[in-house]
Amino acid sequence: MATTSRRFTTGLVASITSVQSHSANKPQTISLIRRNHIDPCLPSIVPSSRRWIIQAVPPARSWDGSDYGAEAEIKKPGACGYAIGDNAIEGSSTVHHVINGEHVKTAEIVIWAAATAAFGVGNRVMYKLALVPLKEYPFFLAQLSTFGYVAVYYAILYFRYRAGTVTDAMLSVPKSPFLIVGILEALAAAAGMAAAANLSGPSTTVLSQTFLVWQIFFSIIFLGRRYSVNQILGCTLVALGVIVSVASGSGAAHSLKEAGVLWILLMVLSFLLQGAGTVLKEVIFIDSLKRLKGASLDLFIVNSYGSAFQAICIALLLPFLSKLWGIPFNQLGSYLKDGAVCFLNNGTITKGCDGAPFLPLLFVIMNIGYNIALLRLLKISSAVVSCLASTVSVPIAVFLFTMPLPYLGVASSLPKGFMGGTIILVLGMFLYSWTPQGANSSHTDTVIPSPPPT
Repeated sequence: MATTSRRFTTGLVASITSVQSHSANKPQTISLIRRNHIDPCLPSIVPSSRRWIIQAVPPARSWDGSDYGAEAEIKKPGACGYAIGDNAIEGSSTVHHVINGEHVKTAEIVIWAAATAAFGVGNRVMYKLALVPLKEYPFFLAQLSTFGYVAVYYAILYFRYRAGTVTDAMLSVPKSPFLIVGILEALAAAAGMAAAANLSGPSTTVLSQTFLVWQIFFSIIFLGRRYSVNQILGCTLVALGVIVSVASGSGAAHSLKEAGVLWILLMVLSFLLQGAGTVLKEVIFIDSLKRLKGASLDLFIVNSYGSAFQAICIALLLPFLSKLWGIPFNQLGSYLKDGAVCFLNNGTITKGCDGAPFLPLLFVIMNIGYNIALLRLLKISSAVVSCLASTVSVPIAVFLFTMPLPYLGVASSLPKGFMGGTIILVLGMFLYSWTPQGANSSHTDTVIPSPPPT
């Protein structure tokens, strides 16, 4: 009679201030024998007994290589796998993770990372194309993105509620965190607009890489994560790769010197606020597990409430924001009306609006897809992972702009250091996801782990 075994390893809750080594706490095991059971991992005709080994060990590190709380690690030989809590579930060919109440395969994280990068590329390309017919009304397009999406997200949320995907318990979660997210994102938009008016495009790209730094900082402070040397170095190379591939030869350093410290600090503040808002969304997903007794909070609740509070804050800041765009507040109504006419490409003001509403609508669709993919990736991985996936889209979009795209006229040329910067970026991604052989092999399951839209 064949015998198979399973090992359950359960982490003991440790004090935050205590430092304990794995070897200092000898594991205790209890063996249980269950006979006359058909093992699903063996041919169905072979009867077998099952031996379960329950082993208590100190806390393991979290799935992304960070020391985030006490977790249960479940290891099992063969092709079958199981999970309890926030655990990695390993089989012979598939690795699962239980993150924010969901069983997530590593392949799913990779797929959503690729989707985020692809939507990020489309978002950047379509934004530039959308501004061809709306070149005189960029502020209208910005407000369409802010207020129009509230209606779209709530419509999706309504249908998901009717379908039973969203429950009353999910809708009853505290709204104050969403209010903070909305305030942070609205202030980030205001600070970013003010700084961007006084900084060059390449300078903004360079400063945008601080977003990744802030996400790592806030995840350490608020989530208790710890990052290995190769992860920190990998993130640094990713940021450096974007700077080299996009800003090389563009005079970005000279532009930063001439811009003034105030506008540089204001742009950095904008990315700090965005980073805090992104990590707060991750905190919301984690906190909801306790409130929903292990159920996963629907991402459209986060999108809907966050967007609604952001729209309210933007509405209060409209007098200030319109001034930044050179639009007197008393003329804002007529400006938005003319922008709507050009967007619909129907009326007396249609000269120069060729491509509307097709191109702006494509941008809206692409931007919604990008935000959904980004939040989904954040939910099943982390803020840093989604940041890295989004960063990849920057050099790809720059490359696409060198092609003869419709409505854009003469294609731009590649920056001098594009290829070198791209190689650095790819090396950084591999370095971040690489785990040295034998290092933390019994403690963690590392997956490939968002920079902001630029």
